[in-house]
Amino acid sequence: MKPSFYITTAISYVNGKPHLGHAYEQILTDVMARFKRLDGFDVMFLTGTDEHGQKVAKTAEARGVEPKELCDEISQSFRDMTTQLNISNDDFIRTTEGRHYDASQAIWNAIKEHNPDDIYLGKYDGWYSVRDEGYFGEDELTLAEDGKTKLAPSGAPVEWVEEPCYFFRLSAYTDKLLAYYEEHADFIEPESRRNEIKSFVKSGLQDISISRTTFKWGVPVPNDPDHVMYVWLDALTNYITALGYPDIEGDKYKQFWPADYHVIGKDIIRFHCIYWPAFLMAANLTVPKKVFAHGFINVEGQKMSKSVGNVIAPQDMIDAYGLDQTRYLLMREVSHGNDGNFSHEHALQRINSDLANGLGNLVQRTLSMIYKNCDGAIPQAGELSDDDRALLNHAYEKLVPAMREEGNNVRFNRMLETIWKLVMDANAYVDSQAPWGLKKTDPERMNTVLYVLAETIRVLGISVLSVTPESGAKILNQIKIADDARDFAHINAENALKAGTAIDAPEGVFPRLEAVDAAE
Repeated sequence: MKPSFYITTAISYVNGKPHLGHAYEQILTDVMARFKRLDGFDVMFLTGTDEHGQKVAKTAEARGVEPKELCDEISQSFRDMTTQLNISNDDFIRTTEGRHYDASQAIWNAIKEHNPDDIYLGKYDGWYSVRDEGYFGEDELTLAEDGKTKLAPSGAPVEWVEEPCYFFRLSAYTDKLLAYYEEHADFIEPESRRNEIKSFVKSGLQDISISRTTFKWGVPVPNDPDHVMYVWLDALTNYITALGYPDIEGDKYKQFWPADYHVIGKDIIRFHCIYWPAFLMAANLTVPKKVFAHGFINVEGQKMSKSVGNVIAPQDMIDAYGLDQTRYLLMREVSHGNDGNFSHEHALQRINSDLANGLGNLVQRTLSMIYKNCDGAIPQAGELSDDDRALLNHAYEKLVPAMREEGNNVRFNRMLETIWKLVMDANAYVDSQAPWGLKKTDPERMNTVLYVLAETIRVLGISVLSVTPESGAKILNQIKIADDARDFAHINAENALKAGTAIDAPEGVFPRLEAVDAAE
């Protein structure tokens, strides 16, 4: 039986259309899901849209439509994005679905059942950010340039709110959360975010409002329809909704919970690393294994902003560079948990250097020589030299362990570096062996060199499938690798190419891009 792996994105809030930041998170999570499938895991990958809350209600009112109509439109744009980016999610959840209403009300009831004093009725008066859907203390606020408007840490304006509501006794979980962080040192990644959360919790947690009465767009509170559930209690529950909660004895829930990874943006880490585990503890449910908070994508050194006019839609990137090129670029350029920067000029350089001139050129010239000089079939290797063995040893013995070390820790930029070390070694091997000159002088040696290169290309084709799935498949298709032989378990000598296998006429995998081909 395969080991299980459950990974989620933070479901996207439906207050705007998808942009490059959304694309980055989707691709990052997709790469991990594909990587684990390649490594023999039974993967459940969830994404979706978060559709409740005051911000959605206000936006819908301003547009003169019902909230559900607005959500239907914008949610579909996020679903379309998963198709555009070749995202391999197993489920797409919407928080307006009936199954999610059931799960959200069930977790509320579970808290009341297991810790009845943790939910109590009161009155909230304090600062609230509609844009963040978050509550903030006076000490967390700053003043805008006008000297009057108060701002949340995100820069969003806050407003004073007074309303009856239910509270969650978050203060009772200060020590429990700190103990959990100590016992599970890798629960929050990267380390800088872990330290941020621990520091915040150590300062002492305050009880939080978990219902609203000033609007109705949300999940009704069980047995009190005058209240709707606070959007973050509702939204976070999606991670178990998709597994069939409240049926905790169901096959899917038992197989995949607790989640192995929640992949989120750094701006919502407090909700995922403080509120969510506290809610789960209160409901007597298991806490997820890890939360990974990634950074933001800037454009030409600036934060993406409608006012600046530098917001990039995912389809714009695909149209300019290609789908797999976009996926590669975002994974290669952003390091573990840090902010990344998109630059058109650097994008062209990276794509042409790594993809067109690196892997693409290696595949094209090797398979062209085989097709032309070996009757269009994989040649028979003769006795291997030390150089041959060194390259194959790198492919068989070194690559996958190095990829696991980086990939399992969401360091995909470094994982790609390990793959491209083999690309560079293979290109250096081509240059040193010069098979184009061996056809007349030593055809047997030419066959051996081309076989070693073809086998290295097979390994590389498998290794890039998580990041560039279409291009990796195109490489493997050209050398006739069966669909069920495209995983890490086949990266070894026992599953090597069979001499005499006919190959297709080579086709370029990564064309070189010119500046005029890409939109500024």
